[in-house]
Amino acid sequence: MENRIRELRKASKLSQEEVAKRCKVSRQTINAIENNKYDPTLQLAFNLASVLNTTVDELFINLHD
Repeated sequence: MENRIRELRKASKLSQEEVAKRCKVSRQTINAIENNKYDPTLQLAFNLASVLNTTVDELFINLHD
């Protein structure tokens, strides 16, 4: 599963650090998610969607549809 977090974060002019602070996780966690090396928990996915003013469905792209 791919994600659009980096794209949406940059469009919102937010740094990884700012997103991390708002989601109460480390910058490294945001970096790992953006690079598809870590799958966020459901709660973190909802937090990311909220911070990036989108929905969880819009954050993640299912490549097997």
